[in-house]
Amino acid sequence: MTTTRSMTSIPTVTLPEEYWLDRGACLASLYAAHGPIIRTQLGQVEVVFLLGPEANRFVLQTHRHAFSYEHGWGWVFGRAVEPRNLLTMDGAEHQWHRALLHPAFAARHMERYLPLLTRIIDRRLTTWAARGIVDVYEEARVITLDVVAEALLGLRPGPEVHLCRAVFLHGAHRRGGEFAALLRSKIAERRAEATDDGLGLLAQARDEQGRPLSDEQLLAHADTLLIAGHETSASMGAWALYSMAMHPDYANRVRDEQARLAPNGKLTFAAIEHAQVLSRAVSEAERLYPPIPTAPRGLLEDVEFQGHVLPEGSKVLYSAAATHLLASIWPEPMSFDPDRFAPPREEHKKVPYALVGFGGGPRVCIGRTLARFELALLLARAVTRYQLAVVPGQRIAQRYGVTNRPLHGIRLGIKLREERGG
Repeated sequence: MTTTRSMTSIPTVTLPEEYWLDRGACLASLYAAHGPIIRTQLGQVEVVFLLGPEANRFVLQTHRHAFSYEHGWGWVFGRAVEPRNLLTMDGAEHQWHRALLHPAFAARHMERYLPLLTRIIDRRLTTWAARGIVDVYEEARVITLDVVAEALLGLRPGPEVHLCRAVFLHGAHRRGGEFAALLRSKIAERRAEATDDGLGLLAQARDEQGRPLSDEQLLAHADTLLIAGHETSASMGAWALYSMAMHPDYANRVRDEQARLAPNGKLTFAAIEHAQVLSRAVSEAERLYPPIPTAPRGLLEDVEFQGHVLPEGSKVLYSAAATHLLASIWPEPMSFDPDRFAPPREEHKKVPYALVGFGGGPRVCIGRTLARFELALLLARAVTRYQLAVVPGQRIAQRYGVTNRPLHGIRLGIKLREERGG
């Protein structure tokens, strides 16, 4: 007979200093020592960590309706977010808004996005050779923000995109009102004439009473797309480029694969879609450097996990970073080894919810397909054109916050390869 236990029976730990320096490895070691559920203090707040693939499935799938994004992110941000956006909505409200936006992120759109994404990536990459050394985190931030701005919000290259960069990359908050006015003008255009980008889909939407979404609601969604959509992809992109620089043999395999799939040097949708060597590099970057290392939830009702009852109102964190470093799933988990995703190993298929860098279940990140596609394009274009090398003498470490980004950036030396065309 199973005995149900209370919160007080959950193993209680004091987080070591390592938690702030290497969150994934720290939580993976706590999982090994205490199992999939631990209790601790973060500042003045008592929190419960649910760790490992079974915990991921519990939070993201089987009991997802009990775990509130609104209460979780409201706790992290220290305030309620109004109007609610796609990140902070729950239940039916989230389902409806997500369904509105989904067509802009559907896999069938990727081929249509290819020329735009290639132009955005090449616009930045063409400057690298003359500069010699670049901070690939800052480069990836520019690229991924431009993708959201142009592909999803319909901003035009030039002054409109530069204003977006000023506000979201360079801290020009005084220009926030100017940027909001620009978005309002875009919303008005899309209310008058339908488009199938993200902003256009939202502008044409009507609720059950036939009412459009307010401008304020659309601005909240646009803000979330710009912040969440570029910060997570930029982080993963920077770490993926760093991994290519650290493992030039694998970078050469990516380059050779692209030469085989696109012998004329022109990247096509098929050359990216069927590039398994490239895809595995993106997956390994997701595993080693998940863009959101731990994600918060607030409990809407009592739930039982591993024989422990967690009461309504509890603050909960699940951790992709911890799951991705469990040696029971990933042999030599700290090693960069994209071939772990190839047959016959396919380590990610051993246990459900073992790879959750973009979440999982019905609320898997809506931008996952676009993010992986743009990162694959970025890697393919970069390693085909350049030899990448890590500049010596820099401290390269992960900075753990809401997202996982390089603490001091990542500077790579750039050397032009012999041209293969395109």
